[in-house]
Amino acid sequence: MRIAALTLGLIAGLIGLLVGLFGYGWVELTDAYQEVGEATFFFDRPGFIKFASFAGPLLAIAGGAMAYSRALWGGIAMLIAAGLFWQAFGFNVATMFPIGFAGLGGLLAIAAGKPDEPKAHF
Repeated sequence: MRIAALTLGLIAGLIGLLVGLFGYGWVELTDAYQEVGEATFFFDRPGFIKFASFAGPLLAIAGGAMAYSRALWGGIAMLIAAGLFWQAFGFNVATMFPIGFAGLGGLLAIAAGKPDEPKAHF
């Protein structure tokens, strides 16, 4: 389960990089050119969007990397990443895979016991 959590966290982080680049870029574009935002849309919380665009992929990739050796910490980081993506961008066609992969990877990492022992995380 730890290898699956590692893989899902890395994939979620890489897809999340694309979502984060769009989110951060859109906030910067609408800050620089107000008429673009007036013609299309502005984000309601641009500061939070910029934070989540950076921290979401970072936590997903770091959580996936930690999932093999520190499964509990990695799982918590991936669940936080999924929550950041959901709160910042909502659940839609662009975010369903980062949210789903980070969430499932986080659950698998938390559910994983130590490889040599039957009990989990201690």
